[in-house]
Amino acid sequence: MSARTLVLLRHAKAETPGELPDYERRLTTVGESDADAAGAWLADERLPPDLVLCSPATRTRQTWQGVSIALAQALPDTRAPEVRYEKGLYDGGRTEVFDLLRRVPDEVRTVLVVGHNPTMSDVSVLLIPDAQYDGNEVGLKTSGLAVHRTEDSWSSVSPGSMRLVERHTARG
Repeated sequence: MSARTLVLLRHAKAETPGELPDYERRLTTVGESDADAAGAWLADERLPPDLVLCSPATRTRQTWQGVSIALAQALPDTRAPEVRYEKGLYDGGRTEVFDLLRRVPDEVRTVLVVGHNPTMSDVSVLLIPDAQYDGNEVGLKTSGLAVHRTEDSWSSVSPGSMRLVERHTARG
């Protein structure tokens, strides 16, 4: 079986909560630049997603938009991924993320999840196998990425099942 790669991405820097509902908060100018940088990093690492699971909140959609443009510019011959906007990534938690991942078809090799904290950080730490976990993992900052890998099927994704192979905080 081929390796499966999961990239968890915390959305880029968003506006401070104000009069708009949280769901509608937009990226700041810095956030837009950082989202582009996240896409460039994914391209440099040769990690274009086959499937994107994205929270439908404005700031996560904008983060994915910046990432997708940077990926398309850097890897123009790469097929555009399927994108699913999943409400559970906004109002759910880590259980919803695991449930979504377990439903991914095995022919999908790389999944990008664009979501919110603390869920993205929690899922990343939970995925790390006990033998790799050293207790020093910190939460993902805005535009933070965690890359996990497994040889197993998506349906078997569970706590401790995907080794952490890389962490990066994208800054534009």
